[in-house]
Amino acid sequence: MSEEKQVGIVLVSHSGPVAEAVAELARGLAAGGATAPVAAAGGTQTGGLGTSAELIAEAARSVDGGVGIAVLVDLGSAVLTVKSMLAEGDELPAGTRLVDAPFIEGAVAALVTASAGGDLAAVEAAASEAYSYRKV
Repeated sequence: MSEEKQVGIVLVSHSGPVAEAVAELARGLAAGGATAPVAAAGGTQTGGLGTSAELIAEAARSVDGGVGIAVLVDLGSAVLTVKSMLAEGDELPAGTRLVDAPFIEGAVAALVTASAGGDLAAVEAAASEAYSYRKV
């Protein structure tokens, strides 16, 4: 990828190891060069199961290149946490968007698209389209 800024990806799971594993999987499947920035925000600050607004905010700041951040989540309360943070308006960088997508397939599609230079709308569309991936 050139010097252009890329959309950042944040993966929010109730489990730290799950978030890290999905980030690693997405990086591996998007390989072929440098990937867009991706950060995992899983579990609580003490390593338990749950979600942490502080970890999510930290992950978002770490991938913020100023062109948008796509946040993908695993389960319901993670959705509520991110929606609450977006409603507050000052906890997440400007241009942060909660993306309605399957967690694993969406993460891969989002990272591939962001790494290819797609803008936030393209990243969101690619991740959302992962709902239509057929397995049988």
